[in-house]
Amino acid sequence: MKKSALLLAALCILNLTAKPRLYRITVSDTNNQPVSMADYKGQVLLIVNTATRCGFTPQYNELEALYEKYAPQGFCILDFPCNQFGAQAPGSNAEIHQFCTANFHIQFPQFDKIDVNGPNASPLFTYLKRKAPFRGFDLNDETGKFMHQMLLKKDTEYAKKPDIKWNFTKFLINRHGKVVARFEPTAKMKEIEEVLQKLL
Repeated sequence: MKKSALLLAALCILNLTAKPRLYRITVSDTNNQPVSMADYKGQVLLIVNTATRCGFTPQYNELEALYEKYAPQGFCILDFPCNQFGAQAPGSNAEIHQFCTANFHIQFPQFDKIDVNGPNASPLFTYLKRKAPFRGFDLNDETGKFMHQMLLKKDTEYAKKPDIKWNFTKFLINRHGKVVARFEPTAKMKEIEEVLQKLL
């Protein structure tokens, strides 16, 4: 009985001290150097798959404004370019970074270009999709309705899949590495900011 109690206690302690799955993932920076997600432990994160030639690309302005406003409180945006949606993120890492700094003056970290869906999907986005699957677009919003119709034409079952649907899908992570929310590219930045404020 004592051995069982000790084993249970040990498992409980191990569970409490275990590093959250997010912090065990390694990604690559723009120079293809490894970066542990554990480097961002204790910060609130907004993880985004981006593109430089997308209708949503101007969101970089809003993202940078959000970053500048809340970075002093322990907030960071992690930018992962992805060329899987309409080939709208062409160019090298250096070219993408140059475009973003010249046009949107971004200061938050950018990473190596990745896949977010399919057999070569980044382990980070595979994890994020599992924790926060697709919940649909706001069909009361014109852009949301447009995205729904566009994707429906390509795949009538698209809404049942957890995949990333388009550029600028965002995942909000709390200070403990928990995925709190997923925002589709059509979500208003005000909506994201309201949830963010509660985590800071």
